[in-house]
Formats: sequence, C-alpha cells, structure tokens
Amino acid sequence: MKIYLVGFMSSGKTHWGKCISRKLNIPFFDLDEQVEAAEGRTISEIFLHHGEEYFRRKEKEVLHIISESHDTFLMACGGGTPCYYNNIDYMNKSGTTVWISSSIDTMHQRLLKDREKRPLLEGLTDEQVRGYIIKKFSDRKIYYEQATVIIDEENISDENFIQQLFKTEKKQ
Repeated sequence: MKIYLVGFMSSGKTHWGKCISRKLNIPFFDLDEQVEAAEGRTISEIFLHHGEEYFRRKEKEVLHIISESHDTFLMACGGGTPCYYNNIDYMNKSGTTVWISSSIDTMHQRLLKDREKRPLLEGLTDEQVRGYIIKKFSDRKIYYEQATVIIDEENISDENFIQQLFKTEKKQ
C-alpha cells in the first residue's frame, strides 16, 4: 500500500500523514523533509541558490526513489508536487492519492503563522498571502481533483480518513 497525500500548503498533509501512518503501522515520509535531507539544506536555501525548477526536479527524483524502494508507506507531498513532471499520474499509477481539501480561510490562517518557512510567501503582506493562496490554489486544483480519494479536512477524523481510504482500496 502506497498512499500519497496531496493538497495545498498548510492543508494538514503532514499532521494527518503522521496520525494515519501510526494507526496503520506503516512508514511515514514527508517529501519536503526528504528533499532537504537529500540536498543537505532547507527548501528555502534550495530556492535561494538554485531556484524553483531545480527544486521541482529534485522533488520528482526523491519521490521516485522513495516510491520505488518501498512497498508500503504514507507520504505527505509538497503542495506543488502533483503539478509538475506528471507526478500526479505517477502517484495514481503506483498507489492511492488522497487530496486533503481545506478552505481558503483555514489555509490563510495557518500560512500567516508560518510564512517565514515558505519561500514562495516570504515578504508578502497578509492580503498578498491571501491573494497568492487564491491564485495558486485555482491553478493547482485541477491536479488535486485527480486524486483517488478526496477528504474535506474540516470534517476529518482518523476513523473517517481510514474508512474512506479502504473503501477506495476495495474498488481498485
């Protein structure tokens, strides 16, 4: 079982990924953390020194390495992961994708608290962050909607998540 969590930044992928992987007793990977480990620097540093395109290529490479070297895992992907290099197709073919869907307001509140950790949000005012979320989310939604399972983060629970996941697994 390979499970990929997708969704916009601050939608809860890492939080729910850790919870659900513990419940299912399977390894958890945070793709951003894995890229940082592979590069020996933070994502902000990667963006600063090499740019977003380099980061996206490295992200794809690490995604494939983990996917091909493990039979079972739950992975929290970066917000843009499904949108580049046909990653959403790759993840759908090799496992189950789960879109954790959060409201614009929820993501805005969360991102205001930790925007300094987000290279794409550095230096933006509160209103600019909201505008960025609305624009980027509308660009990325078409990729998120290709997920096998869609879960509304506002009503999520461990049991609800696992129930929806296995209901979908049985269909495949």
